[in-house]
Amino acid sequence: MAPIAPIGAHPLLVLLLQLGVLLTLAVLLGRLAVRLGWPAVAGELCAGVLVGPSVLGALSPGPAGWLFPHNVEQVHMLDAVGQLGVLLLVGVSGSHLDFTLVRKQGTTAARVSAAGLLLPLGLGVGLGLLLPASLLAPHSSRTTFAAFLGVAMCVSAIPVIAKTLLDMNLLHRDIGQLTMTAGMLDDAVGWLLLSVVTAMATTGVSGANVVRSVASLAAVVLLAALAGRLLVGRVYRWAERNGGTGTVVGITAVLVLLSAAGTQALGLEPIFGAFVCGVTVTATGAVSPLLLAPLRTVTLSVLAPVFIASAGLRMDLTALAHPTVALMALTALLVAVAGKFGGAYLGARTSRLGRWEALALGAGMNARGVVQVVIAMVGLRLHVLDSATYTVIVLVAVVTSLMAPPVLRFAMARIDLTPMEQLRRTAQFGSAAPEKQTV
Repeated sequence: MAPIAPIGAHPLLVLLLQLGVLLTLAVLLGRLAVRLGWPAVAGELCAGVLVGPSVLGALSPGPAGWLFPHNVEQVHMLDAVGQLGVLLLVGVSGSHLDFTLVRKQGTTAARVSAAGLLLPLGLGVGLGLLLPASLLAPHSSRTTFAAFLGVAMCVSAIPVIAKTLLDMNLLHRDIGQLTMTAGMLDDAVGWLLLSVVTAMATTGVSGANVVRSVASLAAVVLLAALAGRLLVGRVYRWAERNGGTGTVVGITAVLVLLSAAGTQALGLEPIFGAFVCGVTVTATGAVSPLLLAPLRTVTLSVLAPVFIASAGLRMDLTALAHPTVALMALTALLVAVAGKFGGAYLGARTSRLGRWEALALGAGMNARGVVQVVIAMVGLRLHVLDSATYTVIVLVAVVTSLMAPPVLRFAMARIDLTPMEQLRRTAQFGSAAPEKQTV
């Protein structure tokens, strides 16, 4: 059998230019965002919008079409690089969870997650049932569209939440830890609901499909809690004896990718596997977060910005020139914020958290980011959404992600740093930990 030819010269050139342009803009706009008091993720989100169909594609379609051609293979190569970034970002974020705090506040996280799921889910379904028929994709069922919109409204975005908390130096704070835990619970249920809606749009819902999805989720968690912790601990002890920091970083990347592959094989999202792996790594206590600093630096500085910037490439804001689409976008944004922010805030207050803690939790959970973009892409592929409704959902994802930082900054400035949070920050960053939180 003849060997497969390597990637062609032109597709490779285009890919390298795409990565170079996206990373350049992400770094520059990220630094500009920091200068303006925003976390870097705000600028990185805007980088893709600038070179996508919304700006560059509208102003200069020729160069835009050459640099970002509508070619399946070319798009998939860029997507593959972005997937590597998001999986490592989620894995690194999971490794920063404090299990002592999670066990202590697990009930609170569950209550916040439940309220932050049910309220936006109900509002999203209601909005889908009330929207004009002209906004539905051709041949799309009203019921399937409404259910899909409800799922899109109820998810959070662990990658963007994690990047925002890391950029603002808030992941070591109790509220940061609680936001990540509640967000992961939201996303786990969200992916389960997405599988149900996907079945509605294709083969139809059956009890067997739902049972299979729930069983797969439970199996992943049990495997990580039992066999995973034992295996991971042994692997890291071997890595520290035989290679030090470099081997530990490599082993961590391998574990994250294989865990993501495992959940993908089960029909679950790879992001879920990456996060569970990161949590398992920190649960073993076999590796210090300081040893993972090189992986964190490369992920946050190079890979994650490429992924976040690439999320805006499929947005087409020119669709908002149509009054009906613009009105839907405004309505969807209001429903999304009222449901997710309001639900998380109510869940926090019923858990006897203070108003500033509840405000910070609501802001963090409200960020939909790239997870909602992924869901929107699924809707486009299944013909549940058309290009206009896809743009509306992605716009909600971007706006809610940009809303989070200023509200977090305002709320966290009114919450005192506890001694436990100080110890957690030192454990994660060592003596290089900043004296003041970057909010």
